Amino acid sequence: MQNKSKPEWIPDNAGNEYTTSIMPGIKDIKHKSKPGKTAKHLTVDDYTNGILAGNITILSKAITLIESNAQRHYHLAQDVLKNVLPYSGNSIRIGVTGSPGAGKSTLIESLGLKLIKNGLKVAVLAIDPSSTVTHGSILGDKTRMESLSQETRAFIRPSPSSGTLGGVTRKTRETMLLCEAAGYDVILIETVGVGQSETTVRSMVDFFMLLLLPEAGDELQGIKKGVVELADLLVVNKAEAQNKMRAELTQRAYSNALSLLQPATKGWSPKVLTCSAVEETGIWEIWSAVNEFRLITEDSGIFRERRQKQLLDWVDTMLNDGLQRMFFDNPLIKSKYKICQEAVLKGTMTPSQSVFDLLEIFRKTK
Repeated sequence: MQNKSKPEWIPDNAGNEYTTSIMPGIKDIKHKSKPGKTAKHLTVDDYTNGILAGNITILSKAITLIESNAQRHYHLAQDVLKNVLPYSGNSIRIGVTGSPGAGKSTLIESLGLKLIKNGLKVAVLAIDPSSTVTHGSILGDKTRMESLSQETRAFIRPSPSSGTLGGVTRKTRETMLLCEAAGYDVILIETVGVGQSETTVRSMVDFFMLLLLPEAGDELQGIKKGVVELADLLVVNKAEAQNKMRAELTQRAYSNALSLLQPATKGWSPKVLTCSAVEETGIWEIWSAVNEFRLITEDSGIFRERRQKQLLDWVDTMLNDGLQRMFFDNPLIKSKYKICQEAVLKGTMTPSQSVFDLLEIFRKTK
């Protein structure tokens, strides 16, 4: 990935509004929507030019292309990614997680609308739980973020998690790159919810935010310690009038707990803030924390180091996916796999022996 100049987010004199300072590079591209061809006729250049022009229709089709598991789409998708890669990397990538009902979508919409009013383009990649019947998205964030979805400078892409470990789709990284190349300054990834595997999102974002409910005392055990340890910012949402006292108690409890934990990012002390996404209070304080984080980590070099490590993690993930795909696409494995499964269920073969035999078959065919 090439290093390009990045837009800077600067607070105004009042300290509660932001403007964007556009630098040379990706922002020099004219982001105008142009009519696209039908999907079956789109070439690599059609996809590339459409994405760089900020054409939402072609961007959506490109994301569908890279999400496809069809072999015939793989090389086309990779060629498109290769073309847009030099124009990516200019956004701030923010992961938003929290237990169901914490108000993730409402907070994202409130923050997104404020950022758009101040000249930024916002992309939301919302990872929905997958239906076990249709394997599609259950929730549909365009419905939950109605106001944000109507903004021309916003792009919302709900994607089914498809049972992927980590609560994010396998193609989320590629989708981020496409959105960055299309000129989106802020990429918000809303994950399914809090859980041990949910922390995978940490490996692909710059800033990790954990959303909490206004509770205190024993309720703190409801959030796994491992998730808290990975957070750069904890936000106690729903701090409306009737919940304000409980929200402040929760804030103090987590602030005390954080003092005993190792910070997730070197040189940065995680903050605990309160807000009300419904009443739109405390939203700029959240953005101020993100802005401060970026400035500090860019100055120290941690920001760039994290991005580089994430690229290597991406290689490892794709390698594992590729090996698994090669294994199950092998004709001999396809014919023997079900036989081994049946033998395990009958008790005539142990799981370990079935795995050993399948791997031996795969090894001998290579």
